[in-house]
Amino acid sequence: MDPIPAGRDPSSPPISSKPELSYPTTNLKPNQVGETVLYGIPIVSLVIDGQERLCLAQISNTLLKNYSYNEIHNRRVALGITCVQCTPVQLEILRRAGAMPISSRRCGMITKREAERLCKSFLGAHSPPKLPENFAFDVSHECAWGSRGSFIPARYNSSRAKCIKCTYCNMYFSPNKFIFHSHRTPESKYTQPDAANFNSWRRHLKLTDKGSAEDVLHAWEDVKAMFNGGSRKRTLPVVENVYRAYIND
Repeated sequence: MDPIPAGRDPSSPPISSKPELSYPTTNLKPNQVGETVLYGIPIVSLVIDGQERLCLAQISNTLLKNYSYNEIHNRRVALGITCVQCTPVQLEILRRAGAMPISSRRCGMITKREAERLCKSFLGAHSPPKLPENFAFDVSHECAWGSRGSFIPARYNSSRAKCIKCTYCNMYFSPNKFIFHSHRTPESKYTQPDAANFNSWRRHLKLTDKGSAEDVLHAWEDVKAMFNGGSRKRTLPVVENVYRAYIND
């Protein structure tokens, strides 16, 4: 876990274009407080159920302060990120650490990896992860009668790109159209599709192999973060201004 830095000059913070995350290794104690630098901003962390988690409210109020609550919430849901709510004791710890205001009554916590994904979807460049040539994810969904296909990242160059080849009929679909495409098989069960949100494919489309390697899982998460709503981009100087506003609060 990162130690809290001492003697840092606030007027010249080390701003980085990439998130600086240190992943916990051993000797984590329950409710242990630490600090992680994310896009140049120090974020308070807390060990919950053996995992180091970051305060989502603090991330929202600093790095993502130019985005609305609904934008952040919808993006988090689309990425499949679930918040763990603090206990009253943990909330008090976060208040004393300066992550939450005294008046706060609850706080959601997300893992470092999830914080990286969420911030990257707003602040990072939407470039595809580096994958072997002709690589394809084996994906499936359970909407309607369900279906299975090959998600080809090389073809995913826009939100409407027909990058999924159906295993049953060999037709190509965009991700948000593929979850409405299904084939009835003897073992399939009908599930009502979610037609309310065109981004819902990120919740419904999953890797068929639940035991996929960690690097494949991370690559899949990065692919899902691409073209994920909104076209607003923020450049590095704005991140630096956020940092200065944060330290001056």
